[in-house]
Amino acid sequence: MTKEAHYRQLYSDFTAIYQRALAAVDPEKAVASYLHQHPVSIHRYPRIFLVGAGKGAVPMARGVEKVLGGRLRAGLVVVKDGHGGQLERTRVMEASHPEPDERGVEAARRITSFMKEELTAEDLLIVLLSGGGSALLPFPVKELTLAEKEQATSVLIRCGADIHEINAIRKHISQVKGGRLLDFSNGATVLALVLSDVVGDDFSSIASGPTAADPSTFEDCLEILKRYQIEDQLPASVVRYLMAGAAGGPDAPPETPKPGDPRFNKVTNALVATNFSALKAAADQAREIGYQPVILTSSLSGGTADAARFHVAIAREVLKSGNPLPPPCCIISGGETTLQVQGDGKGGRNMEFALWCVHEIRHWEEAPLLFASLGSDGTDGPTDAAGATASFATLSRARDCRLSPADFLRRNDSYHFFEAVGELIKTGPTRTNVMDLHFILVGK
Repeated sequence: MTKEAHYRQLYSDFTAIYQRALAAVDPEKAVASYLHQHPVSIHRYPRIFLVGAGKGAVPMARGVEKVLGGRLRAGLVVVKDGHGGQLERTRVMEASHPEPDERGVEAARRITSFMKEELTAEDLLIVLLSGGGSALLPFPVKELTLAEKEQATSVLIRCGADIHEINAIRKHISQVKGGRLLDFSNGATVLALVLSDVVGDDFSSIASGPTAADPSTFEDCLEILKRYQIEDQLPASVVRYLMAGAAGGPDAPPETPKPGDPRFNKVTNALVATNFSALKAAADQAREIGYQPVILTSSLSGGTADAARFHVAIAREVLKSGNPLPPPCCIISGGETTLQVQGDGKGGRNMEFALWCVHEIRHWEEAPLLFASLGSDGTDGPTDAAGATASFATLSRARDCRLSPADFLRRNDSYHFFEAVGELIKTGPTRTNVMDLHFILVGK
């Protein structure tokens, strides 16, 4: 097989592997499968309603409608722009993501009003949550404006805070996050079906945990501000609010509900799909087409550059010693790394992950090797790409175009690098979100 044929085969095999992974976390099928395997006692509830938020809310709602049919009275969900669709009994609203906007605030108002007006203690409320739910349900406390909340979120994202830290603050300045959605449920039974987009699959972090107890505190929020030294970058009103909550007292802002709160006695939070679900399907596909697979972890976190270097080190070991697997093999991981943006370029953590791989192998002897990284939601950062692939063919094209990976890394401009060499992964909106998927394929 020629060198070009080797690369074509690697890229073709990778496409089949990641498509199998995404199919395994299809939201509609995941929700329908859960309801079939864990049947809700429909006869116990005179009425059933649905609300939801996230990139996967429309297909998740479609799964509910297909299973429940006419037993579902009505529903209301909010999704990211371009992620809408027609449903039989559920109204769909669109709003901005990742930066929230007034449409999201209006959607949160309508959802909470819908709940207050329709629900009784005898009803069942199905809550559908998926990645993006935090930004799509921006309902700031009355002391803050959306612009102030938006500025705080933007600072947190850019400073390199992880999703748990970002959500701790989001929950404490929201009327619906951190378990507070239950304040509008009128005592109804709540079944939350959740598509996990956070490392560890923690219900309190997914979409900032609208139906989950919140272990974080106002004091934790202040510690996060100190850790990243961003007190002066946040709106003064946000800092004052968090400080007032931490100080306590009769007039202090209320804490989010904690584990053991009686409000959770009628709440069930259930995972319907996770990152590991996608990784396992990817491994199955790799095995079927001739690669020996191994799943390293579904909980990858930390800095994007460090994670990429770690994967490059594994690839080096495979080529050198056949450890942990001899070629042909497929090494798989998932999770969510943190990218601290310092340049003014365009990109996201998955494309930057791939660009670091290109940079690290620039002096290696050529081998049948492919790195790939993509976001399962089809969007990497504020771009239309899910991620990128990287190989020695990438290096060759970059040299032909006189492109320096190091230069693009300095500017955080991974999108334009991979656009130039033709290795962006574009899936379009997948309408699911179980964090990121990383692959190393080593051919014979």
